[in-house]
Amino acid sequence: MAAPDIRFPSIDGLRAFEAAARLGSFERAADELNVTASAVGKRIAALEELLGTALFTRGAKPLALTATGKEYLAQVGAALGLLAAVPLHQRAVQRSERLRVSAPPTFARQILVPQLEAFGAAHPEIELEVVLSIPYLDVAPGEADIQVRHGDAAAHGGRVLMHDVVLPLAAPALLQRLAPLRTPADLDGAPLLRTPIEPWTPWFAAAGLVRPEPSGGPRLVDLGLTLEAAVAGQGIALARPSLARHWLETGTLVPVFRLTAVPAHQYYLLPHAPNGAAQRFADWLVATSEAVAAQALALVSRGT
Repeated sequence: MAAPDIRFPSIDGLRAFEAAARLGSFERAADELNVTASAVGKRIAALEELLGTALFTRGAKPLALTATGKEYLAQVGAALGLLAAVPLHQRAVQRSERLRVSAPPTFARQILVPQLEAFGAAHPEIELEVVLSIPYLDVAPGEADIQVRHGDAAAHGGRVLMHDVVLPLAAPALLQRLAPLRTPADLDGAPLLRTPIEPWTPWFAAAGLVRPEPSGGPRLVDLGLTLEAAVAGQGIALARPSLARHWLETGTLVPVFRLTAVPAHQYYLLPHAPNGAAQRFADWLVATSEAVAAQALALVSRGT
């Protein structure tokens, strides 16, 4: 079956015709389209030649459509309206920069997402997509422009997001049930929550204790789950104030001891594009993370 013999006009010709018909002159159409009046006239002339008919009455002042021109304007207006409604044809969409960010779940929920409104307000030209990684299994969700990792930043050439600390946190109801915890050594009789992502060893060393990692209770392979277990009164968590800020503010979790230690690992950014949206987001995230960490540590210092 033979293809139909269709003559498609240029989009520029259609836009020139529609603007001139709507505004009543080549000059005003030229101003709207940011071209010369001569260019508008040439585009309309090429369109009329393709169609084989006149669309405007020549010499009329103001510019007047022929009967065919009026009919064609209705059809062209509808077609241009459909094309203008396509999101990818809109300038605002074309100017936006897309950025895919991957981050561990607890960092994303407790630090990144609560601050995203501020980033969006400061950078409306950047369209963010946030996806979650699985830190313990070192699983990243495909390619990402910005990757937040938890581990050894120096080994991967990463940029540390914040210099976090860890300390024991617990629900007040749990502390009321336990024997008084006056010194770090009293933790020997307390239920300690365990996770391979946040080992107790650095804090034990800072407290002058020689202790193995806790061996009792479920092994929670997620920092968010560990905090939730602490909130539920299931045990004492070794936690970062930055990740527990919400619970510290509400008093749902409180410090068992105010002694802090440098954690075994830090959150960091993998190397990324050194300019554009990636660099702007990275700089914002570092400043934001440091601010969150400082605010959360102040809650601990005040005993809030």
